[in-house]
Amino acid sequence: MSDDNERPTAALDLITGELEAVTSRIDADALDELAALLAGADRVFVHGAGRSGIALRMTAMRLMHLGLAVHVVGETTTPAIAAGDVLLVASGSGTTSGIVAAATTAAEANARVAVLTTAGDSPLAERADVVVVIPAAAKLDRSATASQQYAGSLFEQAVGLVGDAVFHSLWKRSGLTADEIWPRHANLE
Repeated sequence: MSDDNERPTAALDLITGELEAVTSRIDADALDELAALLAGADRVFVHGAGRSGIALRMTAMRLMHLGLAVHVVGETTTPAIAAGDVLLVASGSGTTSGIVAAATTAAEANARVAVLTTAGDSPLAERADVVVVIPAAAKLDRSATASQQYAGSLFEQAVGLVGDAVFHSLWKRSGLTADEIWPRHANLE
C-alpha cells in the first residue's frame, strides 16, 4: 500500500474517531430511559434489518446473559408481543417498512417501543416510547460529511456500542458477578 490513508491502522483510527464523536453526542437521558425500559420489561424483543439487526442480536445475547427474557423478531420461537413487553428496534432512517410495521403492531398490543435511529423525526420515532438518536450518517448519505465510512457503518457500529453500554450499566446495577451470569453463556457452540 502506497498511501498511509489506505492502511488498516489509518482506517481504525478513522472509525474510532468517528465513533467517539458520535457517541459523545448521544443524549444521556435517552440512554437512561432505554436502560430503565429494558430493566422493567416482562420480555424484550429486538428487531432490525441487515447490519442493524445483527448489532441488535448482540444486544439480545447480552440481555439474555443478565437473565432477561429476550426474543429476536423473525425467529420461529418468537412469541406474540404483549403489554409489559418492550420492542427494541434499530433503523438509521427510521423508515424501514418492516421495522415501522413491527413498532406499530407492538404499540397496538400495548407493548412499549424503544428506537435507535439517526432520525428523531421519523415515522419510527413517532411510534416510540423512548428514542435514542445516534447522530451518524444515514445509510444513503454518501457525502462523507457525517462519516467517511461506507453506507450506514457508523450507525451500525454505534448501535452495537449503545447495546453494550446499556448491558454494562444494567449488569453493574444488578450486582451480579461475571461468574454468576456465566452459566447463561452459550455452551452449544
